[in-house]
Amino acid sequence: MKLLVLDVDGCLSDGKITYTSNCSEIKSFDVKDGFAIVQWQRMGKSCAIISGRKSKVVELRAKELGIKHLYQEVWRKEQTLLGLCEELGIPLSEVAAIGDDLNDYRLLKKVGLSFAPSNAVPQIKEIVDIVLGKEGGNGAIREMIEILLKREGLFEEYCNFWIN
Repeated sequence: MKLLVLDVDGCLSDGKITYTSNCSEIKSFDVKDGFAIVQWQRMGKSCAIISGRKSKVVELRAKELGIKHLYQEVWRKEQTLLGLCEELGIPLSEVAAIGDDLNDYRLLKKVGLSFAPSNAVPQIKEIVDIVLGKEGGNGAIREMIEILLKREGLFEEYCNFWIN
């Protein structure tokens, strides 16, 4: 796989949206997911976030992780995906994606390999290739990346960035 497409709420985060009394938004992200995303990109692979919501917190997290392709307030995620694949010259067969809710359905049906966190809605679990053991926001992204790297014979290289 050359491109990894991530949903935010329910996949990259646990899906909870918290507001402070001064209307600031709070989201939590799993550091292990972030670690795997950075390593994925260090291995020459691309990563994109396509989200239905807009959040400054997500902008910050994408920048922190070096994710160059960030799309927010997207109603039809599959259309954004098609445009990105055309821009990058990557066929849909070389795209892996994760989603957890109905707004991810069409996108997940188009990609080469689709994933859902263990707490995804039933309609999504029924159509994806792999339902992960981890919940969204709690290591699901890392689990997905490690599955992909093992399938491609790149897991040892991924580990060797730090072990050797």
